[in-house]
Amino acid sequence: MQDVYQSPLVSRYATREMLKLFSPLKRTLTWRKLWVALAKAEMMLGLPITKEQVDELISNIENIDEAAIAQKEQEVRHDVMAHIYGYGLVCPKAKSIIHLGATSCYLTDNADILIYDEALDCLKQKLLTLISRLADFAGKYRLLPTLGYTHFQSAQPVTVGKRACLWIQDFIMDLEELSFTKDNLILLGSKGTTGTQASFLSLFNGDHSKVIRLDKMIAEEFKMKGCYPITGQTYPRKVDSRILNTLSSIAQSSYRFATDIRLLQHLHEVEEPFEVSQVGSSAMAYKRNPMRSERVCSLARYVIVNSQNGPLTASSQWLERTLDDSANRRISLPESFLATDAILNLLINISTNLKVYPAIIKKHLNAQMPFIATENLLMEAVKRGGDRQTIHEIIRHHSMAALEQIKEKGADNDFIERLACDKRLPLTHEEIIKLLEPINYVGRAPEQVDEYLTNTVQPLIKSCGDFTDVKDELTI
Repeated sequence: MQDVYQSPLVSRYATREMLKLFSPLKRTLTWRKLWVALAKAEMMLGLPITKEQVDELISNIENIDEAAIAQKEQEVRHDVMAHIYGYGLVCPKAKSIIHLGATSCYLTDNADILIYDEALDCLKQKLLTLISRLADFAGKYRLLPTLGYTHFQSAQPVTVGKRACLWIQDFIMDLEELSFTKDNLILLGSKGTTGTQASFLSLFNGDHSKVIRLDKMIAEEFKMKGCYPITGQTYPRKVDSRILNTLSSIAQSSYRFATDIRLLQHLHEVEEPFEVSQVGSSAMAYKRNPMRSERVCSLARYVIVNSQNGPLTASSQWLERTLDDSANRRISLPESFLATDAILNLLINISTNLKVYPAIIKKHLNAQMPFIATENLLMEAVKRGGDRQTIHEIIRHHSMAALEQIKEKGADNDFIERLACDKRLPLTHEEIIKLLEPINYVGRAPEQVDEYLTNTVQPLIKSCGDFTDVKDELTI
């Protein structure tokens, strides 16, 4: 048991894959790869850097003396300078050319972009897995009628599959936003202290073409599309705002989906997975609390609120740079990625193992169908020769009486029996029952499911190629 605080995102929720992306080791290795890319490009562009020095940097990327770096940072109070010192300890031949012409943001900002790019790809695979799982669920239950709700009050029937398509559509919008954000990530490049590239222009003796090529070569080294043409010392902090907004969007859809599951679990119609030995409550042994969905909502609320850090930071940048973004970004961006990762992991688990209870769904439908079918009953009675206004009054009178019995006395809904016994209504009991078949009231819901899955969801999944199907495992 640890005697110091550790973020629950680390100890309980986020996956090891995402945790490794934001680890100190990943950051250090990325910094060193950026130093290698810089030295290699500078050598190829004619600066006095030897292949032996570059090879030494490459061979020692993973040779990290953590204790020496930590001690140096305590001394100089500057993380980048401490890491330059640490890399120089294991690369004595290349020590003099490490970080040549660069400023700290060459490392920190470029590394952040590269890590965010990987993290967004990780989330993309999970979003695709979630959409795929929900598509299977929607197809399986495309024909199962269920009571629709508006304002959480009984409304016209839909199907379980049609409702699932509402969730899918939200997540597809998130996938589109995430893909746009990821596809438009580019590096800071080598811009110098105020973004003018003055130090590199000096290194290359005023040769502008070599300064331009340096940025291109660094981007190509990391298979990125390019670098920002105009910057201050940092890449535009609006990029962080865009990323956090993307994560917030995923959180919003997740909150909505998880809330629907919580409502449906209250109705006993659909439940999230509940394992054999799982305990729902320490006091009430019978409880089957929707803890996964509740956790999703809790984490999603955090991501949504945390997304405000991006615009607040972007709007408060001074001229070419200020450092009040640094501590905030070190917390807000990694934590949002970790929380979103945890959310998607939970949702994959939930959507893969959703339990549907058709008998309960049918019971709830049957209790409301007599009222839902009143318009159809009215029209059919008129077809049989009844007077429209008279029939309307008969239906209104009996429906109000039945509702009063249900609400005041807790009685069963006897609306149909009341209608069948009213000789003024030209319909038999059997004819009325036939008119109450729920599938006749779902409109185009099954067809909408088929069309949406065929025309939108399946082509989208296919266009993403062989995406990594994520397992639905949970640690806690």
